[in-house]
Amino acid sequence: MKNHQGRLVAVGCLLAALVLVLAGRHELSTNAHASARPQPADTQTVTINPQQARQVHVAEVTQREFYPSVEAVGYVDFDQDHLAQVNSPYAGRVREVFAKAGDKVERGQALFALDSPDLAQAEATLVSAAAARAQTGAALERAKGMAQVQANAPRDLEQAVADQQSADGNYQAARRALRIFGKSDAEIDRIAATRRVDGELRIDSPMAGVVTARNVAPGDLVQPGNTPAPFSVSDANSLWLVAHVVDADAAQVRVGQSMTANLPAWPDSHIDTQVGYVASSSDPVTHRVMLRGVLHTPPPGWRPQMLANYRIRTASPTRHDALPVDAVVREGTGAMVVFTTNDGLRFTRHPVQVGSLQDGFYPVIAGLPLHERIATEGALFLSNALALQSQ
Repeated sequence: MKNHQGRLVAVGCLLAALVLVLAGRHELSTNAHASARPQPADTQTVTINPQQARQVHVAEVTQREFYPSVEAVGYVDFDQDHLAQVNSPYAGRVREVFAKAGDKVERGQALFALDSPDLAQAEATLVSAAAARAQTGAALERAKGMAQVQANAPRDLEQAVADQQSADGNYQAARRALRIFGKSDAEIDRIAATRRVDGELRIDSPMAGVVTARNVAPGDLVQPGNTPAPFSVSDANSLWLVAHVVDADAAQVRVGQSMTANLPAWPDSHIDTQVGYVASSSDPVTHRVMLRGVLHTPPPGWRPQMLANYRIRTASPTRHDALPVDAVVREGTGAMVVFTTNDGLRFTRHPVQVGSLQDGFYPVIAGLPLHERIATEGALFLSNALALQSQ
């Protein structure tokens, strides 16, 4: 009996030892597998070799002044305060055209001439009035001579005076009528002296400038108020810069603020001027408020109706760390990130909060460590390298 119990105890000890051995082997195996498993990659830092570093430019972070501003779109226009739509005040058929589009003209220079029935009638009236004035003047002189020798009745002299005064009044009225047509006193005197009725009405430029449009040719019939006008003359040394600001930004815009214009047709040309006018109402269709500035002596190539982009400075400038546009990478999530470095080989990703782009630089609002250099050109390469490393 005792021998049987001893055997059972020995078997139990043997099983316990076997369990401990197996457990130890499992633990060793588990630890070995755990140590062999790859550790997670660093998702914020990327290291490149010297050859790759040639593709990345590193620069110190600088500070710049940034102006609070609003963006707007618009166009270049003629200066409507120095633009004349030249039309004829009377109907007629065009006889001759003296200028063409692009010509420089002076104030008072003839643009076109037309045969005007109204002018012909006024000239005929002047010729008739001049003849009547001469006739009544001669009759008055005869009446005065006869009155001196008492060869006529007093009422005959009175009638001659009245006739002469009436004829002179008609003559002066005829002269005033021709002045309305733009005739000078010398031209009126010539018509009265030669008794020649021409009916040619010349339309002169009301200002010095450049002919921007010509919409008339010899033989055309011109009516007052016709559109388009036969000629348009504009001051070539002045343009309007017209901008349309969204309703949400309109409250920030004031007369006198600085505005910068940039034309897509001339991307390297930036022109500064001041806001001279802000509309009192918003367009009900586009929900934008129109404002404009005047550009004197515009650069060569700037033409009316060209599209333009505008930035209106709405407050005093503030100073911020500035990031070149190449240094900021916009990720697929919309995050804006930069890469900082100490040695030019190991770069660390930093999400940053930036303001609106101004003159090729972003103002840093938050997220950029102090006293570190950043990758400028080549930052996109680092972003792609970090993405591949993290896969």
